[in-house]
Amino acid sequence: MTNSFGLDHLGFTPKKEIFHNLTVDELITQSLQRGEGVLAENKALVVSTGARTGRSPKDRFVVQDVVTQPQLWWGSVNQPITPEVFERQWKRALEHLSQRDLFLFDGFAGADKKYRLPVRVVTEKAWQSLFARTLFLRPTKEELSTHKAEFTVVNACGLPAIPGQDGATSDVFIGLDFSGKRVLILGTHYAGEVKKSIFAILNYLLPQKNVFPMHCSANVGAKKDTALFFGLSGTGKTTLSADPTRRLIGDDEHGWSETGVFNFEGGCYAKVINLSKEAEPQIWNAIGHGSVLENVVIDPKTKAVKYEDGSMTENTRATYPVDNIPNCVLSGVGTEPKNIFFLTCDAYGILPPIAKLTPEMAMYHFLSGYTAKVAGTEAGITEPQATFSPCFGGPFLPLHPAKYAHMLGKKLEKSSARCWLVNTGWSGGPYGVGKRMKIQLTRSLLDAALTGKLENVTTTPHEIFQVLIPNEVPGVEKNLLHTRNTWTDKTAYDAKAKELAAMFSKNFEKYASEASPAVKAAGPKY
Repeated sequence: MTNSFGLDHLGFTPKKEIFHNLTVDELITQSLQRGEGVLAENKALVVSTGARTGRSPKDRFVVQDVVTQPQLWWGSVNQPITPEVFERQWKRALEHLSQRDLFLFDGFAGADKKYRLPVRVVTEKAWQSLFARTLFLRPTKEELSTHKAEFTVVNACGLPAIPGQDGATSDVFIGLDFSGKRVLILGTHYAGEVKKSIFAILNYLLPQKNVFPMHCSANVGAKKDTALFFGLSGTGKTTLSADPTRRLIGDDEHGWSETGVFNFEGGCYAKVINLSKEAEPQIWNAIGHGSVLENVVIDPKTKAVKYEDGSMTENTRATYPVDNIPNCVLSGVGTEPKNIFFLTCDAYGILPPIAKLTPEMAMYHFLSGYTAKVAGTEAGITEPQATFSPCFGGPFLPLHPAKYAHMLGKKLEKSSARCWLVNTGWSGGPYGVGKRMKIQLTRSLLDAALTGKLENVTTTPHEIFQVLIPNEVPGVEKNLLHTRNTWTDKTAYDAKAKELAAMFSKNFEKYASEASPAVKAAGPKY
């Protein structure tokens, strides 16, 4: 009898071949043979995810049972379904997958062995197994021989859900069953769903172990000073943490334990629209053999990668192992953070390029999780649109945002970490009038904060947002430090600042009952 690798325990009755933890080369060969993708000039595997080129948050459901019902943050992020509904979708998926060749990846999430989670990813596409192999932590031979998955992700991307049947509202269904320790994905080829499902699981499990899970990138300097970078998509998390003068721990998901910070992953999933070798050499050079390029356009003849082409989606992605970044932290573990940066792409052009935050302000801005979407990031957006995502990762939070904010507050109490708000968006006016901050300016400001040059600098509170703006930063033009100075029309700035402040206040109302008076008072005054 053929080895089912324990799939029968999940309800599978595999009829075809099962490929278990194949090597990178084997997975690329399988992908090419099956017509799943093509090799680009830079040796990366180029795939298309079809109609869904991003996550499908409206199609994501969580099993509500006696354990999860009192614990979870139910609503638009965690839409409840019954165990019976999940079971019917699960059965349908298993029937579909049992008729197909399957690719299994057994590995881990969490670089700190004390907290790591053994995971299994089951896919019908070889390239998605390559994705899992790159993004999660790869086991040694010895670890693989004793590996027992605590959570399993089953990806039946080739089987569409039936709208109106068993909880599905479209042809995509993503179901998380925390009690059953399993995740089901139907109808979407977008591999980010696999990564973010495991992230949501860690966001559920780790607070029970007093570990603060975070949607952030992390790096460390020569003096072992760890820095964290929080921010929503498009704010510069991946780009800014890939710093040649510092060592990368990870680009997206981390835990903060009693002893320090650790990466959840073994790879990176970078946004690569308009990627250039000049602006982002580390990321450019990291992409190559073993990488997956998702929805990236290539020249049909030369196979040259056209990163500037967003005709399939603006959300083009590339995967690569963390160790493709030179001088990365191979262990994926760092000390307690010394600096914490909240990145925002403020398309209204109001927030300063850098400002100090008190612990209360840090909790306020963490709960707010502000950025602004601009044309190109989502269909139908022509004017800037304020987006508030609690904890800079709302779509991945199983628990109420206040629980994570309280964890941050406790960590800040115990550590001497300094918090900063950094605007990587516009100055000189809003989107359409002003200009996007130059990445070189942002890097100079971060460098000043990281090297302690801002420690004794005097600050001025922003007249509305209260955040503490440095009066000078070595090597940076003074005029740029307060965005108001860069606007020609100061009256227009003041009016727009009040407008943005009102959006912050309205958004914060939903957390007011859970926030302390000091945190509530740390928001804008207008």
